[in-house]
Amino acid sequence: MFSAINDYLACQGFKYIKPEKAGPEKETMEDLKSLGQAARKEMQELSKEVNQAFAGFEMTRVSNWANQAQIARPHFWCYFMEEGSHPDEVGIAIRLYGEKDHFGISVEVSFVERKKSAETLAKQSKILDLPIAEPLYYFVQVDGLSHRQEGSEDNRLRLQKALADGEVRKVLLKYDIPVQADTDRKLLVEEILAGIELVMPYYEATK
Repeated sequence: MFSAINDYLACQGFKYIKPEKAGPEKETMEDLKSLGQAARKEMQELSKEVNQAFAGFEMTRVSNWANQAQIARPHFWCYFMEEGSHPDEVGIAIRLYGEKDHFGISVEVSFVERKKSAETLAKQSKILDLPIAEPLYYFVQVDGLSHRQEGSEDNRLRLQKALADGEVRKVLLKYDIPVQADTDRKLLVEEILAGIELVMPYYEATK
């Protein structure tokens, strides 16, 4: 069940203020914190179950419910790094996407931005060495903004050139799994593991 996540998605962008400093907003802030913590716990439980069945990889910490500016950030993520790998390596992540009543989990081949090294982007770009087809797709960053591009051979070749020319900074490979508030967690874990199997050849290409 993912009812807390579903509800918390409606809080995207809300500013959290410590209740003792929030004046008449005290109760609202207490509710926001409780919901954020409950939603993050749901993501943690999901990640732990994936981790138990994902041999050879270790889960990292699930992202916080608010960012450093104390803005509600319900699109949680968790990275799974190959055992013995360095933090700057490419990994496999699960990431929440969407909005209340219309959300899901994406499985992606990507890296932790704040831990990247000089070699990380070059390794990530190797996902473009392999052919691609829907339902896999690309998530492309240009000038700090990211957007979805269809997983097609034309896009693969064009993105290879755009990366080489410096027009694109990074390209992630993603697969989406729609989720509902009453989705059974065990069934979702099975779908995530199937998604990991789909993206695994692209992860291997980055090694």
